[in-house]
Amino acid sequence: MPIRQLPETLINQIAAGEVVERPASVVKELVENALDAGAHRIEIELQDGGTRLIRVRDDGGGIPADELPLAIQRHATSKIASLEDLEAVGTLGFRGEALPSIASVSRFSLGSLHRDATHGAELVVDGGRVGEVVPKAHPRGTTVEVRDLFFNTPARRKFLRAERTELGHIEEWLRSLALARPDIELRLSHNGKPSRRYRGEANDAGLFAQGRLQETLGAEFLAHALHMEHEAGGITVSGWIADPTYNRASADQQYVYVNGRSIRDRTIAHGVKQAYADVLYHGRQPAYVLFLTLDPRRVDVNVHPAKHEVRFRDSRLIHDAVYHAVAATLAEARAGREALSSATEEHRPFPFQVDASMQSFSQNGLGLRVAEQSANAWQSLYATTADTATQSMMPAEEAGEIPPLGYAVAQLHGIYILAQARDGLIVVDMHAAHERIGYERLKTAHDGLGLRTQPLLVPITVAVAEREAEVAEQESATLQALGFELTRSGLGSVTIRSVPALLANGDSESLVRDVLADLREHGSSRRVAETRDELLSTMACHGAVRANRRLTIPEMNALLRDMEATERSGQCNHGRPTWTHFSVADIDRWFLRGR
Repeated sequence: MPIRQLPETLINQIAAGEVVERPASVVKELVENALDAGAHRIEIELQDGGTRLIRVRDDGGGIPADELPLAIQRHATSKIASLEDLEAVGTLGFRGEALPSIASVSRFSLGSLHRDATHGAELVVDGGRVGEVVPKAHPRGTTVEVRDLFFNTPARRKFLRAERTELGHIEEWLRSLALARPDIELRLSHNGKPSRRYRGEANDAGLFAQGRLQETLGAEFLAHALHMEHEAGGITVSGWIADPTYNRASADQQYVYVNGRSIRDRTIAHGVKQAYADVLYHGRQPAYVLFLTLDPRRVDVNVHPAKHEVRFRDSRLIHDAVYHAVAATLAEARAGREALSSATEEHRPFPFQVDASMQSFSQNGLGLRVAEQSANAWQSLYATTADTATQSMMPAEEAGEIPPLGYAVAQLHGIYILAQARDGLIVVDMHAAHERIGYERLKTAHDGLGLRTQPLLVPITVAVAEREAEVAEQESATLQALGFELTRSGLGSVTIRSVPALLANGDSESLVRDVLADLREHGSSRRVAETRDELLSTMACHGAVRANRRLTIPEMNALLRDMEATERSGQCNHGRPTWTHFSVADIDRWFLRGR
């Protein structure tokens, strides 16, 4: 066929194939337009999961009557006017494709009253055929009505799912929006019945956590949520992450926003996954709500028709910022913190206290001298990793502040430590807890020495992809910082001349391939640290106190104090919880007290 210009209707329907995937896509585009117009209240009415009717009303600034025809023209927008505007987009929409695309595959009407106008107007479009603008009574704001979606493209309509499924997609997107905009009131009705309502709140962190966060993700998430806010290099990472004991079978509670825009991004997801690697049970997914704020010129939002993805100017900085922010927040969540925050009752002081002192000991595993704060009973409790230690246990007539994990009262079945806290009972898995403590100390000891490299007596040549060989050449400084000395020896091969000393006996070839693959995809790699940590984790596991080891009360208390002082001590090295807390109220319910 000869080259020719496509009809406008067909052009819009092709664009609709990119922008309008299902009713949830229509709701997304219309609600984002309402937000860009300054709306504070948005009402969404649906019929048959949005296939029969989608009506979105807002109280925003409205559209002048003479601009209604322009609103349904391709690439007509009020949000950008120049290349500089495009490079620093601050609105959710900007392409000017949504309304014409939607109007080309539905029976469409657009009614509005501009804030400076005295009367409203309406424009009707039927399957791409544009009618005339007519006067119509309308409150301030805009109403968009979409009927019979895909009525003129039956092949597209066949791909729609059941009514309940399509409604579920809309509700999930509204949940995502509600998390990002707690100041907006959102109302959803389906088949004439109210379905969801998110009340608008002041955009305050405290109100957000207690209100919108609970509305969207539930009270259980809120009870385990850790607030975070970190800033580095002009990138602010804030939001809420769930402690590792609250985990999911799927990634259904993972929300990421960049400058207020909900996105999906593998770089950010990978950074979070690495931060949780040390504390999350195998096969489980973390839950989080992350907000990234950075200069709009450092992120390109014009890379996806439906604006689900963005491109960062420096993805390595983004990855590292997310990783360090999440890892630091998880590290601060030491065992006992929740029990301390939930304690409300005053109990009499315990009859003794622990006198801790600084001790030096030699760790057989690495041959290092490390100064650690130890508690009494160090020698018996840490016999597997310590050569010598001196402890003291001094009874006191009057103890000071009760520690978060309280004081030990008994050992159960040679496995669990029972401790009385200020507000109930603490149960500790002694092996899991001691394993985490030993693991963190081994990591600290190894980090304190710096990374040592081991030259290979016989260099190893490794076959890699051509792109990975280029990465090895370009990222030589990064590889040296990780402990590798690599040289490119061919179009698709590299030669290993030195490796990290701790991993010299491992599979160096596989490790190098994995590191190069990470550098190619994410711009950074933690393979060396992860492999090292696996080795140290194994050492800590073998060195931890075993089940059926009878501990004295002072030894149990020493372990409790170490848990309170150790990062990530709420989980063992494999992600299992190390302790749990039963409040007095919980125990009262067991025995029906007060009823």
